[in-house]
Amino acid sequence: QVQLVESGGGLVQAGGSLRLSCTTSGSTFSVKTIGWFRRIPGDRQRELVAVTSSEGSIHYADSVKGRFTISRDNAKNMMFLQMNSLKPEDTAVYYCYGDLMIAGRVDRYWGQGTQVTVSS
Repeated sequence: QVQLVESGGGLVQAGGSLRLSCTTSGSTFSVKTIGWFRRIPGDRQRELVAVTSSEGSIHYADSVKGRFTISRDNAKNMMFLQMNSLKPEDTAVYYCYGDLMIAGRVDRYWGQGTQVTVSS
């Protein structure tokens, strides 16, 4: 069993910054891809925000390019999302996820989400 736990959400004024953290723990695993989705209020879909792969590739949604930075601390099984120049439209619940291999099988695991609210 693997758990992903986010932290670092909160309320910030437009133009401000937040740093989200995601800590992964539990069974022995290897990471295929790991990243962040968000769900905007009133939208049933989750939007991919940023993702990084085990090969080191990184992808950002166009809406956050130049403002958000994804990074990892593999030694601590942690992932971060540095969010700068925040806009009210970044208000959402942010979820970390991982496509993790355990005992030869890859499954997607999700955190519980952390609320980010950007006031204008």
